Amino acid sequence: MAPPFAAFAATEHRARLDAVRAKLRAAGIDIVISVAPEHHFYFGGYDSWTSAVSPQAMIFATSGSSEPTLVLRNTDRPLARESSWIEDIRTYKLHVDDVAALYAQVAQEKGLAGSGTVGIELGSSVLGHPMALAIGRALAPVKIVDANAILGAARVVKSPAEMTYMRKAATYAQAGLEAARKTAKPGVTEIALTAEIEAAMRRAGSDYWAITTELASGPRTPGGHGAARARRMQKGELVHAEFAGVEHRYHAVTLHSFALGDPGNRTRELYELCRVSLEEGERACKIGAPVAAVEEAALKPIRAAGLEDTFLMRFGYGIGIAYPPVWLEALEICRESSQIMQANTTFVLHSCIELEDEGIGIIQGGTYALTESGLELLTGGGAVPLEIL
Repeated sequence: MAPPFAAFAATEHRARLDAVRAKLRAAGIDIVISVAPEHHFYFGGYDSWTSAVSPQAMIFATSGSSEPTLVLRNTDRPLARESSWIEDIRTYKLHVDDVAALYAQVAQEKGLAGSGTVGIELGSSVLGHPMALAIGRALAPVKIVDANAILGAARVVKSPAEMTYMRKAATYAQAGLEAARKTAKPGVTEIALTAEIEAAMRRAGSDYWAITTELASGPRTPGGHGAARARRMQKGELVHAEFAGVEHRYHAVTLHSFALGDPGNRTRELYELCRVSLEEGERACKIGAPVAAVEEAALKPIRAAGLEDTFLMRFGYGIGIAYPPVWLEALEICRESSQIMQANTTFVLHSCIELEDEGIGIIQGGTYALTESGLELLTGGGAVPLEIL
């Protein structure tokens, strides 16, 4: 019987695991001790944020047909049972049992020898330095390598079922955007506006989001990642917001800048430049195109205006499964990338201009899907003229 809150059929999870095993073997990795919750969910169906407070791992061999094992805190066993297809669940008692030793024991059961190689997401936010050292000691003299790039790359191209979740998440984000339009007025605080956005998304059916709602108004707008404060918005000010609707951990991020009345010529001109930048980047998003060319296209009009130094963010990044504290996937839409745009991918695009000295910051974009039919805006303001409420 399938777990009551399973997001996918076990067959889809197994197919994902089989595919990534081949890539891991080719990289010389014998055993994976995965610590990242997004990979536990993607490959194992285990939906839990608790790795942020208690160590947990999904352990599997890259060859053979052995089943994966979940290792987690005893109090979290029911969470695994309600969402994961994995049957072998080992538990520990917090502050009593040696978690790293348990990881090593399971890895050895799956065939790890003294000369083997173990892959772990070494850069994961859930893997603290003390735990990383403890795992190293428990596995010694085994070689440990970073498996995050291989595991993360497996999530970039979305299945039809994943695309369905992305589109549903987008409807929640749009509900939040509509609430922002109805609520944003001079005299309303940023926190009050954020409350209405988040309440609208929750009422629509959204799961919790991996990053706090980012919202800033007036002179705060150059802070690209500003969270809401108890500041009352004023007439003529610019407001920009970034938040995500979530369906089965799949995130669709809305980005939009709007004005509370006429913001003045300078702001309107800068917004239009940002809009053109976004539009040029959208046009460059084609299957098979170099990712670096997408950001270069978006940067071209801003560079021509002499404002390249104000374009402080990457133009985009992959989006999908996420747990706190981040929602970025392995696709990096930036000039430094060597990746290629692929079909059935979902990502955030945002053009930005941040002028701290002038107190003007604009971020405009949204979440997009690139399919055989072309580029589709799932949620967000997109490349539209400045909206004045």
